[in-house]
Amino acid sequence: MDAQILHSGFDGLRFTIQTEITPELRKELFNAKAHSRKLGNDCDLQFGDTVLSVTKNGGRNFNCRTGELGAVWMFQDPEDRVPNNPGITVDFRAFGLATSGLDHAEQHFRETMTALAIPYGEHQIRVSRVDFAVDILAPWFEPDRHSLVAPPGTKVTEYTGIDETATQATGGRVTGLRAGAVNNRQLAIYDKREEVMQKAKDGWLEIWNAKRKDCGQEPIDLINRDLSQVWRFELRLGQKQLRGKFEMHTWKDLRDTLGDAYNDALSRLRYCIPNNDSNRARWPSHELWRIFEGTISNDLAEHCSGVLPDQVIYANRIAKMRELDRQLLGLFVSRAAISDVSSDEFYDFMENHVQALQGYSEEHPKMLDERLERASGRYRWT
Repeated sequence: MDAQILHSGFDGLRFTIQTEITPELRKELFNAKAHSRKLGNDCDLQFGDTVLSVTKNGGRNFNCRTGELGAVWMFQDPEDRVPNNPGITVDFRAFGLATSGLDHAEQHFRETMTALAIPYGEHQIRVSRVDFAVDILAPWFEPDRHSLVAPPGTKVTEYTGIDETATQATGGRVTGLRAGAVNNRQLAIYDKREEVMQKAKDGWLEIWNAKRKDCGQEPIDLINRDLSQVWRFELRLGQKQLRGKFEMHTWKDLRDTLGDAYNDALSRLRYCIPNNDSNRARWPSHELWRIFEGTISNDLAEHCSGVLPDQVIYANRIAKMRELDRQLLGLFVSRAAISDVSSDEFYDFMENHVQALQGYSEEHPKMLDERLERASGRYRWT
């Protein structure tokens, strides 16, 4: 059956930065937020070529926007912080990502941080979410949760309207399917045409029709669903995948490894054509899934380094062992110094002191098995 890719690219990108805004910026944001609440409209602040629209919302944050092609910026109030929350969260807008991609997003981020004179280092940046979407014109398709093959325990939800986020479909046409958790790995298949019509997101129609024009085809007429049904296949990776499994933090990490993370996710999820085989792993992949999978692999090929999750886990484990070994050595040096042990006697001191440590372990009120189990729980390698 006919299917056409109308768009593919990043649809969501979120970073956090472990830093604080300056007192001068905090004062301007505080006054702008108060002004916005008074008038009921956003208040614009100009910083060189950067315009920051400050909203009245945010509670203990200052919520701002830098345009439809920019980002939503959330700044913690340094004088009224939420404990353990990052100082800055940047959520890039979908249209900016769709039309200009990753390069534009990074450029916008760095230019805005410079314009606002916010101090930060690369080590303070954390990527926390990436969404990649493929829009496919396929009027004959309708998602079916039984066609989805996912890891055991994955929550799968069907819904019948764009505002139903966690409701099982009980009647009517199925308009969406979602599997997984957004902070880990989530697949969403949904009716993008309906969303465009109901939420007046005509920018997507412009993007789709630009593709149609390049192919020498007529524009899409959304009035006729039989000819204009567009399904979005979207794969979202959260911090458990990006940082937990693949150790991505910075913009460079994202560029180097994102393709590997997506290839790993695609190997664990599939939308299939069910048959009588009791082994779902042998079900053939659906035509639209093959299109989706191939598009992601091709588009993100430049962001692959060939790294696998188990390699990252092994490297992290070895690094932690070395870190603890260095701490142990430092403690032995301090203990030897207190005992007036010379450098010539140090290694004999370390060897002989093991007996004392064994004695302390045997005298401990809790069994060694219990202490080892508790210590193991502090380190998760999967």
